[in-house]
Amino acid sequence: MEAGIKLGMHSVPVATACTIYHKFFCETNPDVYDPYLVAMSSVYLAGKVEEQHLRTRDIINVSHRYFNPHSEPLELDSKFWELRDSIVQCELVILRLLNFHVCFQHPHKYLLHYLVSLKNWMNRHVWERTPLTVTAWALLRDVYHSNLCLRYQPQHIAIAILYVTLQCFGVEVPGDAEAEKRWWQVFSEDITMPIILGIMSELIQTYGLDSDVS
Repeated sequence: MEAGIKLGMHSVPVATACTIYHKFFCETNPDVYDPYLVAMSSVYLAGKVEEQHLRTRDIINVSHRYFNPHSEPLELDSKFWELRDSIVQCELVILRLLNFHVCFQHPHKYLLHYLVSLKNWMNRHVWERTPLTVTAWALLRDVYHSNLCLRYQPQHIAIAILYVTLQCFGVEVPGDAEAEKRWWQVFSEDITMPIILGIMSELIQTYGLDSDVS
């Protein structure tokens, strides 16, 4: 994910790269393939899928600098070209293993729609002084550190992100307590509180995993 951001990828292509990566390792034995090579190939493939094409040379250089922050840039030698060929070959392996199903629905468009709706419902001063939008997008980005994106519907993830964000800042949706439906039920008829809490729990576990790694 960090390499994709450093490469200037937009949020949806980064999300696609992460989803390809997680889906690949859900379909195969993680011990068989080099995760760093799969990550680079996922970024390369996502750039094609989302029409934000990236050069393999840029992917290699940025990834090398990320994984080896104190090393010199790679020379254009035989090692470099072998790595480039490996990325291309790994891309083909990913496509075959996923049966060429590499287009995904992401929560981004749902989250954008829900944020606009909430903004219209809420007091303007509360909205302006509370960083709800920034926090929600940051939480959505962090969702892709795990394979949570593969196991829940995108609209449910977007709603859970909003729920967590509102809880973090103690903000209540006006009229929610008196309404026949909770605000999150208005956005999706098939979502339930257990689904929201399940996504919240897994997201919190992701932060715990990041702390353990660091």
